[in-house]
Amino acid sequence: MDRPSVDQVRAIIGALYNDSDPNGKEKASEWLHELQRSVYAWEIADQLLRLNINVETSYFAAQTMRTKVQYYFYELQPAQYQSLKDSLLDHLCTLHSVSNAIVTQLCLTLADLAVQMPQWKEVVNDLCQRFGSSVERLPVLLEILTVLPEEVGSHHLRVGANRREEVTQELRASAATVLDLLTACVSQFPTDTNVKIRMFRCAGSWVTLSAFPPIEFVSSDLLQSTFKVLHEADCNEVLHEVAADFICNALYTSENLDKQEKLAEGLFNYVMMLPPAYEKAVQSEDFDRALNICRVFTEMGESFLPVIVESPGRGLGDLGTLTIILTCVKHYQYEVAEVTFNFWYRLSEALYKTEDEAKAALFRPYFESLLEALCVHCRLETDAQGIPDDCDEFGEFRLRVADLIKDCVFIVGSGNSFSQMYNSIVQQGDAVPWESTEAVLFVMSTVARNVPPNFEVVGHVLPVVLNLPSSLHVAVRHTSIKLVGELAEWIKTHPDYLDPILQFLLSTVQDPKLSSVSALAIESLCMACHSQMTKYFDVLAQVVVAADSLSISSDSYIGLLKGVCKVLEGIESKQLSEGLNSICGIHVTSLKQILSAPANSYPDPTLWLDRLAATFRYVNPKIENGTVHPALTVVEEVWPILSNICDKYRGDLKIIERCCRCIRFAIRCLGKSAINLLSPLVSQMVSVYGTNPHSCFLYLGSILVDEYGDEAGCVPGLIGMTMAFCGPAFQLLSQDKGMIEHPDTIDDLFRLCGRCLQKCPVAFLKCDVAVPAIQCAIVASTLEHRDANLSVMKFLKSLVSCATEKSRNDIQERLTLVQKILTVHGQNIMTGLIQACAGAIPSYMVVDVSEVLWEFITFCPEETSKWVEVALQSIQTQIVPGSFIATPQQLYEFHNALIGSSNQDAVWKASKRFSRLFR
Repeated sequence: MDRPSVDQVRAIIGALYNDSDPNGKEKASEWLHELQRSVYAWEIADQLLRLNINVETSYFAAQTMRTKVQYYFYELQPAQYQSLKDSLLDHLCTLHSVSNAIVTQLCLTLADLAVQMPQWKEVVNDLCQRFGSSVERLPVLLEILTVLPEEVGSHHLRVGANRREEVTQELRASAATVLDLLTACVSQFPTDTNVKIRMFRCAGSWVTLSAFPPIEFVSSDLLQSTFKVLHEADCNEVLHEVAADFICNALYTSENLDKQEKLAEGLFNYVMMLPPAYEKAVQSEDFDRALNICRVFTEMGESFLPVIVESPGRGLGDLGTLTIILTCVKHYQYEVAEVTFNFWYRLSEALYKTEDEAKAALFRPYFESLLEALCVHCRLETDAQGIPDDCDEFGEFRLRVADLIKDCVFIVGSGNSFSQMYNSIVQQGDAVPWESTEAVLFVMSTVARNVPPNFEVVGHVLPVVLNLPSSLHVAVRHTSIKLVGELAEWIKTHPDYLDPILQFLLSTVQDPKLSSVSALAIESLCMACHSQMTKYFDVLAQVVVAADSLSISSDSYIGLLKGVCKVLEGIESKQLSEGLNSICGIHVTSLKQILSAPANSYPDPTLWLDRLAATFRYVNPKIENGTVHPALTVVEEVWPILSNICDKYRGDLKIIERCCRCIRFAIRCLGKSAINLLSPLVSQMVSVYGTNPHSCFLYLGSILVDEYGDEAGCVPGLIGMTMAFCGPAFQLLSQDKGMIEHPDTIDDLFRLCGRCLQKCPVAFLKCDVAVPAIQCAIVASTLEHRDANLSVMKFLKSLVSCATEKSRNDIQERLTLVQKILTVHGQNIMTGLIQACAGAIPSYMVVDVSEVLWEFITFCPEETSKWVEVALQSIQTQIVPGSFIATPQQLYEFHNALIGSSNQDAVWKASKRFSRLFR
């Protein structure tokens, strides 16, 4: 981009906001994004802010300045930092009354600059002197002070752990100044809602630094005024919310009791006085205030959870906290109850780790009350129509309830929970509303899978469920069918129920509203009772064939196929082949019809490809030596169909992916029995990939290598296939931004090459693409894409590990080949790995790099030590003189920790610590 004029930028911003043509708006947006990426944006944004033409241009300029400081700060020289700082301060002084949105962007920009500018010392004092002397500028000061602690931890800023710690310590040293400022605001602006909102937001940001002196903070007017707001029933809603946010942050900080005991005790005393305010909010149906106070209660529970578990009933472990949180669970709005879910999950996890039955018994009544309250919340509306929708807001809530119950049920016991729900219906007699029955059945279904085999209550429930009248609300029948499916393991040990249950499900599967859930229940029965259901196979196959006329959803159909295929495994070989033909027949016929459509017609075959793929995936018969695979006949019939689909739809990525997936599962199903199909398949894959480089062919190639790479006769063809794939793949990745735009190709290419190293290493290492693949891997080792980078690391790991693999006879040849490669490329590989650790990839991905490093350390420790030393010398460790991203001592410690590691875990820990210095 050439340097644009300010007037040109103004005109394009005007087009973005005012052009009535959507295409014009889109072009303006793209041009402005390109401008923000250019080096000219610094000056243009500064000029627009000084001109202050209108809100739109000033906001764009402020946003641009934020983007530049966040992502392109490296474009500036350290000598330019001071002028940028002065300019931003001037803009804030000039524009503080123009627009809150502009002020926020500029404050964030200034905060990001402060984090990245080591020369700027005494940041808080400078800001207070610049903006603290005027009431008009106080909101700006509070806004900057709010975002400053938050931006220290921003993952967008690549400043490293050293600088973050340095800034954090500087801020902590200024915490008393901020506390004095906020306390002064309390006394000077007792009724100014806007100032109090900004004040509480600022306090909530600073308290997370754990820098406020605990005793002074607990007794401060700031904290007292915050709880006073939470007690007020008529204060501003936003003020109430930010006050609750502030207290939640303070409670979160107090979790570290070793350092924050005084703060924790003070907050505990304040919070325990809040229940009357919560009750008042409930009585007045003030949902927002009740929700805010519930958040405070829950945060306190989570912060003091270790004490509650270790010392229940004493001090901060007061079990009254659980009683208060249970009160929130019983709120009439389920959104309030949902706020507490993480607390209950963490509590159950902590109790599980104690392995203390006596302690679990102490908490059991609370979890029983929780179960009852959750059951009430799961009730559908009385006038609800149809079956529950898992995808709407309430349906998603019920799924989260189910997850929570499954996590916590061990404390009460699955059988006890099941009985508790069953008894709640029995006690109500015949007058139970349908929505109550449905909710109870729903909760029972969440625990049914784990009820004991000898649990008699199930024997009382099943006859009731199987005889529910068809006139009953469809939601009750739907949930009861789901319950039957969840009881499959229990039914396995009580086969007398199998026949009536299957008859029941074969009846309900014909109801369009119940067909999908019935299909899933049949799947569960088939998976659990497959050996007992072989006699029902013909009936089940008929359901599969007739599924489309029964309105069974695609997902439920795949599940049904999975279950029926499991039953099929127990049938004799000849009958198995016939059964597989009967299941696949409709899919094969439909695909043939699609291919016979007119040449210019492209009907979508994905539905049938998915069904065939599922069939091959889940059929896993036991094959005796010398016996023809029962699926071979079906696969041979399907093979030319799949081949024709690949040719006809070669340009359609979605269909080609589905076709490759179907072939993949067919290959996995047949194993060595498909070896005769290998040659034509490889020829076609290479042909199509040459014109349409879909990465799914690379993935399918890795499957072929995995299956047949240990067959000597297949190795030349597989290596030839790999070489044929590598040419177009390297060409694609070598384009501008090729690796960034095609991570799927990197992922699948190095999975293929890695499989070659595992299955036929000598042939691969000798072939012409081995070295180019290694060079490509070196470049890709710093790619941030998780899956692609993982495949690269596995490839590099296999490169080293294949040299010493003892399960093969050609170890000396492998060792020689790998040593020869590492002599030439070892340094470059190690430099790529160290650069990956030094901030090129996120810290959570470094674990994969550490596996490769450990492989090198164990294989050639002396060479690796030299390579690491050279690689560390190439890393940039300073941006501003005197401010180190990583100090020489830290580089030395990392090198020593790496080479001195005694296991892979030690390598990972050292690499992760090192990585955090750069991110």
